Amino acid sequence: MSAIPHTDEFELDPYSARVTHAYDTVGPAVARVVALRKDGRPAGQGSGVVFTPDGYLLTNSHVAGGASRFQITLPDGKKAPATMIGDDPETDLAVLQMSANGLDYAHFGASQTLRVGQLVVAIGNPLGYQTTVTAGIVSALGRSLRARSGRLIESVIQTDAPLNPGNSGGPLVDGRGLVVGINTAMAGAAQGICFAIGIDRAQDVATQLMRDGRVRRARIGIAAETIMLDRRLARRLDRPNVYAVMISDIAKSGAAEKAGLARGDVLLKFDGEVLTGVDDLHRLLTFERAGKEISLSVLRTPDILAMSITPTPDA
Repeated sequence: MSAIPHTDEFELDPYSARVTHAYDTVGPAVARVVALRKDGRPAGQGSGVVFTPDGYLLTNSHVAGGASRFQITLPDGKKAPATMIGDDPETDLAVLQMSANGLDYAHFGASQTLRVGQLVVAIGNPLGYQTTVTAGIVSALGRSLRARSGRLIESVIQTDAPLNPGNSGGPLVDGRGLVVGINTAMAGAAQGICFAIGIDRAQDVATQLMRDGRVRRARIGIAAETIMLDRRLARRLDRPNVYAVMISDIAKSGAAEKAGLARGDVLLKFDGEVLTGVDDLHRLLTFERAGKEISLSVLRTPDILAMSITPTPDA
């Protein structure tokens, strides 16, 4: 049997073309991250994605591992030291800065617009193999994942793009070549259940880490998830979309309990702003709102309640 000759006119099928485009676009910005002990020995390793030409790099907090110095290896083999800019264990995110300029860098997309079934590509350095690509789909949205700090990370992307040790901190990329998540974990012995922090959340955290070196928050003492409202109800409420935030748990003696909120309540507005997901709520819970009375619009079926809450400051 003769082989099919390869020609420059050979065209990839649409699926392969999107995976290849994602890899070609973002792959040059995906680095291997090695955390260094004080004596210079490796303490751990993973992946990261460069997102500015002057060497700012986004990775997982558990990859950074509390280290202060790092060795970064780029896909072209170039190596550069890096230092910690900021670390946020509660979202398992960290920002490093390399001692380099003029670098290839990735562009961020939007995780809020992802759809279940959409193609995504994971790029990283699993088991030390440089710049490896795997592909899959968005399996679910709005998952919760417990960070190593013990707190829940909300609005996590579930994907079946295979991950292995060393993929952590690498980008999850859509078919347009935009970063839509930061790969963070796989589910134990399960196959095809992997997780990424949505890039909307990651970008907000990265901005605060670059500005302040830490993320300071206000808290209202709830666990929550993004839900889809009945479309007829959304139209009646004149909402711009059908998503809102449902309270799944309430901390004892926290701000939400004191305000009279309950499990199953759906938060429609916070301080006058429409909530279209948990990421919106996190974005609005800035440290500046701690100690201030904030208005809430709450759906407690069948009623719409006007309530208020006073967030507490981050410890």
